Amino acid sequence: MSDTIKHECGIALLRLRKPLEYYFEKYGSWDYGLQKLYLMMEKQHNRGQDGAGIAGIKINTRPGNKYIFRQRSNKPDPIKEIFGNIYRDIENVKKLSENKFKDPAFIKGYMPFICDVYLGHLRYGTYGNYSIESVHPVSRENNWRSRNLVLAGNFNLTNVEEVFKSLLELGQNPVDFSDTVTILENIGHRLDEENER
Repeated sequence: MSDTIKHECGIALLRLRKPLEYYFEKYGSWDYGLQKLYLMMEKQHNRGQDGAGIAGIKINTRPGNKYIFRQRSNKPDPIKEIFGNIYRDIENVKKLSENKFKDPAFIKGYMPFICDVYLGHLRYGTYGNYSIESVHPVSRENNWRSRNLVLAGNFNLTNVEEVFKSLLELGQNPVDFSDTVTILENIGHRLDEENER
């Protein structure tokens, strides 16, 4: 690596390799992964002065159940805010279905942010604006499971105009001119091509 590491964006990625039942039996809680993600992001707290966001992805969910979740904030103390919102949602589901709260199938299907994969991002703005749209992760959702994307990064795209123009030439109409959305749509285009092969 030729560049020195500075105080820029922070990223945390967590993939749970065992079924949710394992974590419940060993630790007594369904939110083991969410707790670990919180700790990983809190360790990088100084990198998230301009916002923070997380995405959670459930693997092998039944059709009809949501499997990608995203929460972002550009408010002061964004880590505390996003995790507060997530745990509030979990508590609301728990109140409505207390008797099902120990059922792994119910948790897997209906509990928000109790996931298999987590991606966290802490934004230290170096370019662009400070709106919520600039906070990662960004997502590209589709009804086809294999065409969904969630992306977070720590980069400044130097040829964003060139890449954006190539998307326009393909017939796309990206919703934003930011480097992150431009990369997301570019990867999405390649993913669509592979899915159609």
